[in-house]
Amino acid sequence: MGDTGPTGPVMDRDEVDRALARLGAEHEAVETSLLALQDHAGRRLLEGAELTGVTVERWSAAEASITLLWSYFDAYTGALRTAREIRSRRRWSSREDLAELTELLRGEAVTVAGGAAALAQAPAPDGGPGRLSERYSLAALVERMNQLYATSLDMVVAADAVWSALPARIDLLAAELQRTRKLAHSVGVRPGEHPSGDDLERITRTLTRLRERVVSDPLAFWVPAEGSSAPGGGRPDTTVYDREARALEEVRREIDAVLAVRQDAEQRIVRLRDVLSRADRTLAEARTARGEVLAKIAATEVPVVGGPPIVLQEQLAAAAEYRRHAQWHRLSPLLESLEEKAEDELLRARESLTAVTAPLAVRAELRGRLDAYKAKVARLGFAEDPELAEKYEKARRMLWSAPCDLRVAEQAVLRYQHAAAETLGSPRRVPGQGGPVDRTGPGV
Repeated sequence: MGDTGPTGPVMDRDEVDRALARLGAEHEAVETSLLALQDHAGRRLLEGAELTGVTVERWSAAEASITLLWSYFDAYTGALRTAREIRSRRRWSSREDLAELTELLRGEAVTVAGGAAALAQAPAPDGGPGRLSERYSLAALVERMNQLYATSLDMVVAADAVWSALPARIDLLAAELQRTRKLAHSVGVRPGEHPSGDDLERITRTLTRLRERVVSDPLAFWVPAEGSSAPGGGRPDTTVYDREARALEEVRREIDAVLAVRQDAEQRIVRLRDVLSRADRTLAEARTARGEVLAKIAATEVPVVGGPPIVLQEQLAAAAEYRRHAQWHRLSPLLESLEEKAEDELLRARESLTAVTAPLAVRAELRGRLDAYKAKVARLGFAEDPELAEKYEKARRMLWSAPCDLRVAEQAVLRYQHAAAETLGSPRRVPGQGGPVDRTGPGV
């Protein structure tokens, strides 16, 4: 067909029929989408909710867009119905009919007159303010409807996703919080008396405010997906919820620790008494040993032995009182501190005993060394050597006398060792033998 018009060549009958079939399919798809949006649970919730913040602003724009969508759809429906009526006038459409159909199907023949409020709030195709009336081709009108539908659906799906995810999770966490509060109260963990009690109060206030904000302003908790153009692309922002869930878990662990204290408090207090008793006995032994050392060892500085720490005994008595009055939250940290201090006290007592008895250990070591050399000298036949006997007797008197001067006694033992080494290392003739025998003693 050679005729042309403002919209280009006039369509023939086959082109008109194909265009009408395509536009009819698009009409059904748009109608299905609009009805689905109309029945969407998120849209119904948005209509009935008392919105605040960014959500109320975006919902106002989305409502205007949805209203405008139906206006566009009605205009689209009317234009499609007019085109079908023109095509159905005759089986073989005339040139005038085809020209009219070409203008209607390809040209900007659709005029949309929207309400002033809707057109003022809905975004225009070019991003500027809406107008009271607009002209579109059917193809441009479909594209425009797709744009408005995508932005409206994105807002509705995002709000519904937040409402579907966060309030239910917050309610579950709040129920767990209440159970934890009751358990905490039963073991004495209360606000103003224990840090975990204060934490529970703070978590309660935070969750209450969080739920109120999520219900009234769900889009404030929506994180769009980067690079995604699909409606509803993104995820709910659970940062605050996750932080409070972790805080509650920490409180639960603290409560569990307090409960564990309640279960084994008696055994731990008994063990503490035993450790402190052993430390006291060790200190008493050290004090007795110090008196013995001062009486038996001369010219030696012996460290002073301290007494048992009264503070630990007082704290142990306080722990017993806490247990008696079921003040488990106070008992828990006190027992942990006492157990560490009691072990340190026992270690200090043992170190004190070791330090006090060190001179006696030195004397015992010198005695053992002296007797060992005497035994070796006797085994090798030099027991009657007068020089060795004299040095041995002198060292022995020093080591077995009180008070014993360890420095002088050690020098006497060393002199005996040197003399024994020299004697055992020189050649001697053994009685009854014909030649000399080389006997080498140990080194000093």
